[in-house]
Amino acid sequence: MSLTHSPGLYIHVPFCQSKCPYCDFYSITDPELIAAYLEALQKESEFYRDSLVSFNTLYLGGGTPTLLDGAQLGALVDNLRRHFHFAADTEFTIEANPDDIIPEKLRLFRELGVNRLSLGVQSLDEAELRFLGRRHTARQARRALELSRAVGFGNLGVDLMYGLPGQRQETWIRTLEQVLEFSPEHLSCYQLTLAPDTPMGRLAARSEVTPLGEEEERAFFLLTAQFLSERGYLHYEVSNFARDEKYFCRHNLKYWRHVPYLGLGPGAHSFDWGRRWWNFSSMEQYGSSLNAGQAPVAGAETLTPAQLRLEALYLGFRTREGVSLDLLRPQPRWRTVLAELRRSGLVQVADGRARTTPQGLVVADRLPLCFVD
Repeated sequence: MSLTHSPGLYIHVPFCQSKCPYCDFYSITDPELIAAYLEALQKESEFYRDSLVSFNTLYLGGGTPTLLDGAQLGALVDNLRRHFHFAADTEFTIEANPDDIIPEKLRLFRELGVNRLSLGVQSLDEAELRFLGRRHTARQARRALELSRAVGFGNLGVDLMYGLPGQRQETWIRTLEQVLEFSPEHLSCYQLTLAPDTPMGRLAARSEVTPLGEEEERAFFLLTAQFLSERGYLHYEVSNFARDEKYFCRHNLKYWRHVPYLGLGPGAHSFDWGRRWWNFSSMEQYGSSLNAGQAPVAGAETLTPAQLRLEALYLGFRTREGVSLDLLRPQPRWRTVLAELRRSGLVQVADGRARTTPQGLVVADRLPLCFVD
């Protein structure tokens, strides 16, 4: 099975020292539950020993996986290796907070087989970090980048956030310039989203925080794309950039290509050739289900061919790969619609595929609707 079609394994580690006010991922701040989590994760692994068992990507996300100490991380990885098979060239990613980064922990990651480090820097501006509720300072973030290079990580990813209320473009560019001094192989640049069920979302609902307008967001997005493109980064997905194709996040490519993936841990999602299921977003429900000998699945759906096609359009238009023209053909007016999108500068066509331009990526989520009859 090829690199792009082998399944991937995602582990949701839901523990954080504190909860960021914009985050809507499932996480908790009680480290006393880590032992129970590791025990439950081992039990969940048993449910898939005869189905999804062989992987070539492993992604520890969260939450904050690096909140676990060395013994706990070691136990987690040992459990996975006992239950599953990993290819020799597996891409093994761990997400990390800058304030957790010390040389000893970085060396531990290397010993465990981690070969891709994703640092949640978000900003190198102190005021922005305080607004985002981050624990680390800009100095700590720079130190984490320095240490990661010094220990020998050759596949370094940095997560950044822009489009903050009142943010100036010059401040954002200054963060990018400082990050690029470390030549990260990968950058994820996310626009701040004020989800309604978060503290920051509730502030916005009360008009205590004013998000950027649509035109301001568009300007930030295009500025980011141009700035990084001019410095040699490939814009291979709406929010993701890499210095070379070999540094594309292989694990995330599986999500965007409808390749099977297994998610373990509370709140994790899985997908296997048209069927999707998700776990309870609650440590209590997750653990009690497993203690009762049941998979901790909160819900599932089997996608129809029409739903799979719409998702493929949605995911494809968000990526550098684009979508095959064959996916567009079911729409009776697809040729006319495609010609209109090309004239508008939103899409380019080559080698039998329709690919979004930077201007098209701004409205990528709307493009699939153009090809639904």
